[in-house]
Amino acid sequence: MRNIFSREKLGGTEKRDWLGVVLKGKVLPVLGIATVVAITVAIFLYRDRVAELGVLGYPGVFLVSMVWNSTVLVPIPSFWTYFFLGQIFHPALVGLAGGSGASVGELTSWLAGYSGRVILERRRLKIYTRVENWIKKWGLVVIFAFNLVPFFPFDIVGIAAGATRFPLWKFYLACLAGRSLAYGFIAFVGSQGWIPPLPFLNPP
Repeated sequence: MRNIFSREKLGGTEKRDWLGVVLKGKVLPVLGIATVVAITVAIFLYRDRVAELGVLGYPGVFLVSMVWNSTVLVPIPSFWTYFFLGQIFHPALVGLAGGSGASVGELTSWLAGYSGRVILERRRLKIYTRVENWIKKWGLVVIFAFNLVPFFPFDIVGIAAGATRFPLWKFYLACLAGRSLAYGFIAFVGSQGWIPPLPFLNPP
């Protein structure tokens, strides 16, 4: 039976799988970008409700962290949250729960890069180009290191990782390790009663 999604060119035997072309070349990238945008907008609009999830204990820490880190290129200050969570829960477990949630949330930036590779290749930022080159050279080390930096816009790293087709499972593990350490340290600082070192880390 003739494949309804294929056609033969006149004067040749070349066949083209139109369903595959549509799914891989058009629909999937658009769906990927649309999903990321929808998640980002929803989280930004309901960010106050998200913060209330912290009362659920460690599962709440996981959920808050996952949602905060699901936004792409929309800065939502969340690091101060872990200062105060460290005063309520065990800092190490806050780090693990928060890091686990963050590593899941950051998959949206990887998806954005994977889906929008063509767009990124046409509109390159200088910092993005550098990060992309670093990922190509050092991969896991770069992703892990940037997860330790509190105020760097990590979405750039996630987008670059997705655009370069860096393995998703490796990206997840690097985020899990780095972000768990970062959040655990911040929670520990909070547990000691120290004041956040920067004014904008204090809650409004």
